Amino acid sequence: MRRAQAAAAAVAAAVLFAAAPAPAQDYPTRSITLVVPFPAGGGNDALARIVAEKMSKSLGQQVVVENRGGAGGTIATRAVAKSAPDGYTLVLSYTGTFAINPTLYPNAGYDPRKDFAPIGPIASLPSILVVHPSVPVRSTTELISYAKANPGKVNYAFVPGTVGHISTEMFARTAGIALTNVPYKGNGNAIADLLGGHVQMMFLSVLPVAGNVRNGTLRGLAVTSAARSRLVPDVPAISEAGLPGFSADIYYGLAAPAGTPRSIIQRLNGDLRLAVAADDANHRLVSQGAVPLSSTPEEYAADIDADEKKWSALVKSLNLKFE
Repeated sequence: MRRAQAAAAAVAAAVLFAAAPAPAQDYPTRSITLVVPFPAGGGNDALARIVAEKMSKSLGQQVVVENRGGAGGTIATRAVAKSAPDGYTLVLSYTGTFAINPTLYPNAGYDPRKDFAPIGPIASLPSILVVHPSVPVRSTTELISYAKANPGKVNYAFVPGTVGHISTEMFARTAGIALTNVPYKGNGNAIADLLGGHVQMMFLSVLPVAGNVRNGTLRGLAVTSAARSRLVPDVPAISEAGLPGFSADIYYGLAAPAGTPRSIIQRLNGDLRLAVAADDANHRLVSQGAVPLSSTPEEYAADIDADEKKWSALVKSLNLKFE
């Protein structure tokens, strides 16, 4: 009987061992999926690919970027929260999905504090207010005057749940203007319609449209950070346009499902910090208007908490809810 019990116990232990996540010294043994919760073409996608390329080299396994759009990023973020906590499925954590959506969507299906293990930050980016050149304004003040003279006739593109979406609503309330919203599933399609003149204005990350602003195919009216962006230095900060205190920097990082072994989180944090600090990657981030960031998982968790408190309060004050 004891031999049978011992044999059964050995089998059970073997099964548990096989099911247990691999420790950091054995990790990774296969490719890692980095989920970007939006279609390709936006600023979040660009940042993810910069760090994925560098981390693939240091980890010795490919970090594959997978774009999954829908519901302002909630669908993909929820799916990652429910993934196996083994370090092989990560998500690009972002102000929209981690700080805004849990309040904006009553059924978001995840809690950024409970359902994820923060790995570390990548960078911050300012948002920019851009208009199609056909709009007869050249400053934020002129846009406000134009919108007041044409209530409801100025339309804006937005991806539900993004910083750009909430920023535009806050802008409209602060300026006392009425705007018509046109929702999109991802920034790529929204930018295409903005360039085509099908929509007139948009708040979004400065990264994907800086070139358009420089070549004149879009007109930049203001950046939402406290200071001007080195990427579009001729575009004033929105505080210079008579809206002091209006700030909407976007923060990006990496996170894994809750329960991912601490040793793997530490390994990924170290490789992420190496990626951000690498001269070529750092230069690419800076040249695209980003401010590279680096911290421990604990520090990043505190930043996520602070960001969520800020944006959830704004969402509640605007009385916004999406199903």
